[in-house]
Amino acid sequence: MKHIEVVAAIILKDGKLFATQRGYGPYKDWWEFPGGKMESSETPEAALVREIREELSAEITVGRLLQTVEYDYPEFHLTLHCYLCSLVSDALHLNEHEAARWLDAATLHSVTWLPADEALLPLLEKILEER
Repeated sequence: MKHIEVVAAIILKDGKLFATQRGYGPYKDWWEFPGGKMESSETPEAALVREIREELSAEITVGRLLQTVEYDYPEFHLTLHCYLCSLVSDALHLNEHEAARWLDAATLHSVTWLPADEALLPLLEKILEER
């Protein structure tokens, strides 16, 4: 089975986290945390900074690794490294995504998450409730 390794930014601000809606591919319209594939020469943190710059025209500070999710999609196995992040400035522009939302603990389940991203929700609910 094909293996894909990606990074995702869990961007937190004012008790909410940032989620994006895919605008392309077989999982179009599903929601995810922004990020993408790592290149062979990159650290996860460098890949995340590059991906957020490409996808959102934004600069982030990458914090600690929150969790790594392993998930088997029908077409491939995914390794998803999720890092807590913060925005350097509030400027965000959707270059690849259809939509975006800031979600709090009460609205976290209001969107249809990609399965690998959904695996993070119990942990993220606890983090949001503590803020």
